[in-house]
Amino acid sequence: MEGNANLAGAMREAGFTQAQLAQAVNEYLCLHGYDGTVSDRTVRNWLSGRTRWPHPRQREALETVFGCTAQGLGFSPPPAIPPTTEPESPVRRRNFLTATTGTAAAVVVPITDSRPAAVGTSDVIRLRSGLDALMDLDRARGGHEGMERAALAGASEAIAKQRHAASQRIRQRLFSVAANYTATAAWSAIDARQLDRAQRFLDRALYLAGMAKDPVAELRAWNSYAMLAHQRDQFAEAVDAGYAAQATTMARREPFYNSLAHARTAVAHANLRDRRAAIRSLGYAEEALAKASQEEPRPSWVSFYGVAELCAIQAIVRDRIGDAAESEAASHRALAMLPKHFRRNRGLATTRLALAQLHQGEVEQACATAATVFELMAGNPIPGRMRSLLGDYYRDLISLAPDAAVAQEWGDRFRSEWSRA
Repeated sequence: MEGNANLAGAMREAGFTQAQLAQAVNEYLCLHGYDGTVSDRTVRNWLSGRTRWPHPRQREALETVFGCTAQGLGFSPPPAIPPTTEPESPVRRRNFLTATTGTAAAVVVPITDSRPAAVGTSDVIRLRSGLDALMDLDRARGGHEGMERAALAGASEAIAKQRHAASQRIRQRLFSVAANYTATAAWSAIDARQLDRAQRFLDRALYLAGMAKDPVAELRAWNSYAMLAHQRDQFAEAVDAGYAAQATTMARREPFYNSLAHARTAVAHANLRDRRAAIRSLGYAEEALAKASQEEPRPSWVSFYGVAELCAIQAIVRDRIGDAAESEAASHRALAMLPKHFRRNRGLATTRLALAQLHQGEVEQACATAATVFELMAGNPIPGRMRSLLGDYYRDLISLAPDAAVAQEWGDRFRSEWSRA
């Protein structure tokens, strides 16, 4: 007996175990007023091919959960049974209907189901693909109002589909999608330096992550809280947010996420000038990242993090605690590994490199390095967070070398680019 490879593949893609699929089908049936009698054994019969054509209500539930036809899921209807009697004459049937008192006319009017189609796995997958597109935009251009609006629209669509979800599992997955869209809007606001809006979005994202029971979305929100606190110079709050990220289920379970949480905490410690704690957190981040699997599939929002980004974070930490030479070396390592299409990240790392050079007294080299940021971001407005960092560079430049000709030239270029952006 041949197994049902189509159904097995659909279950893998959706992340269903046999028990979870049985639960999803039963939830759909109960939602529509039927008893949920599907068990693990029922699903095994579907997978083994023992049951080739499920009950009509079960087929309807399966089609809704997976967003495709029963045939697309590998099921096949039984062959048609030929009629054993001569078909009724259309003329005879028409004469019978017209001979009645009118009740037959009411019977033959088709009854339409006005209920909206239930939302299933295919809808969740479609919504998630929009998140990937926004992350591609972020890597190239950085946060901006258009990206923020698109993210909020995605979150609204996910929430609107809640009322038509085929099962409680689908409802939770929609909450997860909404949490990630809202966190994307928050991140875009942080990158654009719209910090009050970012705070509101993060509060909402954390609530939605809790409703979704999604530890990755929860960690994402705390990671962004730490960055928001950093942008507001609330460094003690940034440490607290870093600790909250470390305490999430995903950070405790997965070295990759544990590394990100410790790296973010290291920046907060460095901003408080707590050298020992900052270096200790960096060490934890490096150890955890070395243990992380490189093959594990992860959401697109976290694709920025890896060895290159950790080097960029090391550059920030080292510069903050006064190790400018080590910061310069870390920046060079980061730029050697950051992908070319991560334009915003490369721009930030380049500005950090210029700061490290400036803090070592290499004014001309630092100005030449900082000027390349404008070429790197040509064609797009400079995101608010990068503009702020370039402003930090300019303030340090005029403080350390106010009379240098190269400093005055760079200042003119900076003001020109600031106006353009």
